[in-house]
Amino acid sequence: MMKQSNCRIPVIRLVALVMMLHLLSVALTARGQEPDQPGNQETKQAEDEPKKIPTIQEKSSEWQKFEGFQSFFWDEKGGKVWLEISAWNREFLFVHSLSTGLGSNPIGLDRGQLGQEHVCRFERVGPKVLLIAKNLKYRALSPDENERRAVNESFAPSVLWGGQIGAETDGIVLVDVTGLMLQDMHDVAATLKRSEQGDYKIDPERSAVFLERSKAFPKNTELESMLTFAGDQPGPLVRDVATAPRSITLRQHLSFVELPDDNYHPRVHDPRCPSIFVSFADYSSPIAEPLQKRWIMRHRLQKKDSSAALSEPVEPIIYYVDSGAPQPIRDALIEGASWWNEAFESAGFKNAFQVRVLPDDADPMDVRYNVIQWVHRSTRGWSYGGSVVDPRTGEIIKGHVSLGSLRVRQDQMILNSLTPPAGKRACNCCGVAGIIEDTTLAGLSRENDSTAVALARIRQLSAHEVGHTLGFAHNFAASTYADRASVMDYPAPRIKIAEGNRLDLSDAYGVGIGVWDKWSVQFAYAQFSSETNEQEELERLVQQAIAANYLYISDADSRPVGAAHPLSNLWDNGTNPVDELNHLMVVRRLALKQLGEQHLRDGETVASLGDLLVPVYLLHRYQVDATAKLIGGAYYSYAVKGDGQVAIRPVPAGEQNAALRALLVTLQPSELAIPDELLKRISPQPYSSYRDIELFSGQTSPIFDSLGAARVAADITIGNLLQVERVSRLAMQSDNETSLSGMFDVLVATAWGSRETDNRLIKISHVVRQSLTDHLMKLADHPAASTAARAAAEAGLYRVQRQIDGAIASEHVEESNFAALMQSEIKRFRDRPHSTATPPAKHPAPPGSPIGGK
Repeated sequence: MMKQSNCRIPVIRLVALVMMLHLLSVALTARGQEPDQPGNQETKQAEDEPKKIPTIQEKSSEWQKFEGFQSFFWDEKGGKVWLEISAWNREFLFVHSLSTGLGSNPIGLDRGQLGQEHVCRFERVGPKVLLIAKNLKYRALSPDENERRAVNESFAPSVLWGGQIGAETDGIVLVDVTGLMLQDMHDVAATLKRSEQGDYKIDPERSAVFLERSKAFPKNTELESMLTFAGDQPGPLVRDVATAPRSITLRQHLSFVELPDDNYHPRVHDPRCPSIFVSFADYSSPIAEPLQKRWIMRHRLQKKDSSAALSEPVEPIIYYVDSGAPQPIRDALIEGASWWNEAFESAGFKNAFQVRVLPDDADPMDVRYNVIQWVHRSTRGWSYGGSVVDPRTGEIIKGHVSLGSLRVRQDQMILNSLTPPAGKRACNCCGVAGIIEDTTLAGLSRENDSTAVALARIRQLSAHEVGHTLGFAHNFAASTYADRASVMDYPAPRIKIAEGNRLDLSDAYGVGIGVWDKWSVQFAYAQFSSETNEQEELERLVQQAIAANYLYISDADSRPVGAAHPLSNLWDNGTNPVDELNHLMVVRRLALKQLGEQHLRDGETVASLGDLLVPVYLLHRYQVDATAKLIGGAYYSYAVKGDGQVAIRPVPAGEQNAALRALLVTLQPSELAIPDELLKRISPQPYSSYRDIELFSGQTSPIFDSLGAARVAADITIGNLLQVERVSRLAMQSDNETSLSGMFDVLVATAWGSRETDNRLIKISHVVRQSLTDHLMKLADHPAASTAARAAAEAGLYRVQRQIDGAIASEHVEESNFAALMQSEIKRFRDRPHSTATPPAKHPAPPGSPIGGK
């Protein structure tokens, strides 16, 4: 036993030694080495040494080179773009945009859509290249470098992208920017998610460089890529327009642009002028002065002869119209945009603004070209005037207009609803039944008159959007003075009544530039002598505008439903909102009476009368908005200390009362009724029709719901009158303490005081009463309403309740039944256990805006 035991000890030690050697071998192998093999030391030394970066010649010998501002190479085998970088920390403008669109206006990813611009630089850190965007929101306009550094170090810049150096020669490097090109710089995925159309991500396997639109020029380099966004649950808007909704392919465009030189002189913004501006905080401002600085956006324009009153420019501003726009629209776009040349002449420049057709070899995304681009969508939508701007100074580098092609078709449809095509006109004796031949229509040509007027609208739209790209904001008060003072207002068609109660559209839209536009160009672009003080000259121009009563009120004071200035409105006409509303109600009556099959094209289904009915029935909707602004409204200006303007004054009581009387007319059952002859002709749409949101919705599908249409019109008027801010202002400003309650008295008396005998008119009166009751309950429970407004609404409900108590005992069954329904609805409202959410509209109005351009 002892021998056996002694013999095991060496064996155990041997096994342990073998295992240790094996483990050592495994560890060394894992490190890339094997024991006792020659060359391992040399391999380790090679790994520790930096890899040799090839020269540009070695790397790119088989690649195609594109020489330009930022030269680049195309590696066809690898499918990659390599950017050549020779200047480090040199600032340039970096812009992203979309070359192709999704085609859905509500989503808002359109062909030619510009993204944000950044002042960037390339910075090298060892083998890495960073694309860094400068933070220009905060600056120090100081010669002191330390002041500037303190601000720069206080606010963060953004690194937009980083890549590895792939080749180098004499300090010039190549870096693969394919990853940058395949990055969602335009935030397409975020836009789709924000519009509730699904969660999408770029699929790298289905995305690639688009070389055809990747080019290099002396002052700019353009790179384009095809990006495919994949998503599992596409939304309804995507499903409507995409070929395969789970796979959306768009083309993204990146521009590297040389920044302008330092010879441009920024111009300070004035709140009384309509110029769009760049703003930033200047931390070198004296403590007694504001931090915020604003410089207007404008193109660089200089006279050849600075001493001449009228001089040709050193370089004209040239705009190019998309050759993809069809005729005769293309000519209309050119003509309308060209109106601006007259405005520049008023500022002392001859032939300074020119419009041409885009050459075939030019790329509309190239920043060297100001373009007017024709954009197609599946539905009508806004048109846009955007610009690529040097954010350092406000200098406009590129103007880019996007015009929606379906807008002109919508305009023509609206015009067709008002006047039948030439050669077809309703007989005056019967309104809709007869058709007589007519070779002229109130002064219009023998051509299809709706087409002629639609082209007149396109000219105005072209001028309007170009105006934005020249640096000008909207002026929604311009339609109230100087007979269409500006193309920067939203125009409603001017409809006159000719002999024989015919509707006259011969002067529907204005022609040429307006006096306000000329003044705007003078303020932004006029070149002053070096011997004069620029700020004093600009103030002199402002005083001229004040003396001429040029009123300027823009978006924030015009668009909201509760806006207060009665002269600043979208899609209105005339100097007096009440007079224009009264006129439009007459036009509306005539148009409804005359609307019939003669307004349809040959071969068109009679169901299409439902399409034409919408703009006629709601013809007054924007003038209702304008007139309602008199209620609790105020006249005011963007006054500056010492300029002599009246800052603000409430609308006089007489004007408010006149507005209320005009608005009450729009609630009369006879005004809300649709002619019987027309109702008999609106058949259900055939299955092949495209059913869209442009039509009236209703509760009687597939039969047209005339009471639903009446509810829409009633809601427009009552909703405007009982708008939260409006009613709260009325309560605050009134000298007569009963004016607010007085308005509710009149409203209730109008809604419940009608004594109709016609059964259809009785039903319409019920619609008006229901609308008023719903809006009173909404106002009484609205958390943003003032105490006085809510109290008045509650009092209004008690007034309604008294009317209900009297109507319940009515011998008219429908009247009694309706009163009982209202009683139960008000009771439910009063018995609510807590504040209830505002109920949705029973009949949402068909889209109104846009009916023209933005």
